[in-house]
This record gives sequence, C-alpha cells and structure tokens, in this order.
Amino acid sequence: MKDYKTSRNRSSDGSGPGSDIEERVVFVNRCAKVVKGGRRFSFSAIVVVGNRKGMVGYGFGKANEVADAIRKGGEIARRSMFAVTLQDRTIPHEVTGRCDGGRVLLKPASPGTGAIVGGGMRAVIELSGIHDVLGKSLGSSNKVNVVKATMAALEALRSQEAIKASRNA
Repeated sequence: MKDYKTSRNRSSDGSGPGSDIEERVVFVNRCAKVVKGGRRFSFSAIVVVGNRKGMVGYGFGKANEVADAIRKGGEIARRSMFAVTLQDRTIPHEVTGRCDGGRVLLKPASPGTGAIVGGGMRAVIELSGIHDVLGKSLGSSNKVNVVKATMAALEALRSQEAIKASRNA
C-alpha cells in the first residue's frame, strides 16, 4: 500500500491554529461484502498523527469511501493524542509493547543513529519526535497490531524522576 502523508492545521479540533500536527496513513484495507447484485466494498484506515515534539496518537476509521475512512481515522487519532516521555532525542529506557499478536521492542540509541525501525512502527516513531531509536517487531506483521503495540510501548515509558518517585513512595 502507499504511504500517504498529509499535513493539516485545524483550529476546530482544539489543537489551536498553527499547531503543525502531521497526519500519516499507515494502512488502508478494503473489505468486500457479497450481496445479491455483486460485491459491496468498505474501507478501513489506520492513521497516526503527531507534532514531532513528543505528542502522538492513532485512530482506526471505517467508512464506505477511502477518503471518509482516512478523515475519521484522523479525527479519532487527534482525540487520542498523548505525551511521550523523551530523553534528549531518544527514549529513556528499553521497553516492550504488546497488542494481540503484535509485539515490538524499542531500545534507546546513541545520538546520530537515527530511527532504525520498520513497518508500522516508523510512522509512530517519526511523528512522536524520537530521532535515535532501535526497534524490532517480534510478533505479528499485521500493521494495525504493530501500530497499537508501538503506542503501548511509548505509553509505558517513564522518566528517571517518575521511577525514583514511585520507589520512594
């Protein structure tokens, strides 16, 4: 499938004017329902949005037209955005994320390494603003589950201060 890239600025979604939220379509799936007159097609799209400064979200939109599915996915993704814990240009520690059959492993990398990730992970990592990271998809190659597992891994990241505070409490 094609990797669709769009950049939209919307003030109606609460992000404010000039928020520079980027949107990337990771995968579009076509589903066919066989009816009396032939086949009826519907589409689903998984969309990742982020500002490349530590905020990222994803959405799964379904509709009878591709454009509507992408639009719905983008709206859902904007509502599900959260802040990612970063340490300079990388992640603070090694983390594993799981969703159904999809498992991903993310490791911090030294400056200048770049984002060595593939598949559905690349869109999430790039739009979250992480520049140096090593990633590996260990389970299923299903793009929906890989994106969800990557998001779960990023949500599990904690800073050193948060870990120290939880140990002292």
